[in-house]
Amino acid sequence: MKQLLQALETQRWDDHRYYHHSRINQSLHFVSACSFLCAYVMLFFSPVTAALVGWLVAMTARQSGHFFFEPKGYDHVNQATHEYKERIKVGYNLRRKVLLYAFLAAASLPVLVCPSLELGWVWLAVGAAGLLFRTVQLFYLRDVQTGLVWMIKILTDPFHDLKLYHKAPLALLRGELIDPTLRPTA
Repeated sequence: MKQLLQALETQRWDDHRYYHHSRINQSLHFVSACSFLCAYVMLFFSPVTAALVGWLVAMTARQSGHFFFEPKGYDHVNQATHEYKERIKVGYNLRRKVLLYAFLAAASLPVLVCPSLELGWVWLAVGAAGLLFRTVQLFYLRDVQTGLVWMIKILTDPFHDLKLYHKAPLALLRGELIDPTLRPTA
């Protein structure tokens, strides 16, 4: 159990230090975390609404932060190129996120043909399939522990992000665009 928790901490730290420099992105992750936590509660009494909140609010906020506000150049803090970070990313890097969204759009098309299908159910299925697909893929690409740790990380990210990024909106209002704890010390 200790090894699993240590691996979870490592994945969380790598995700934070490589992909969360921007206070705008951190603030969007805070909004996303709040939205996902609401969606988690809604899963028990309105799964369709939960899926819509999860994809339309939480995922849109979360991923727009990555796509539009994170620096894509050389990461002086971590001494890493953007290409290197994308290559070693355990979960969904930007390329895999685009593929996930393309799959979401394609999976939504049958709703146009058969309106009796509920979009929320389709999106809930895509979310679950995306989580399970990458988890099992990591079993083969890395090992079972990495896949399980990643799945736990994804499912608990809203709780962690709420704790980690709750001060980001105020820092952003103060004009802090980049997290000073992630700046190079040189």
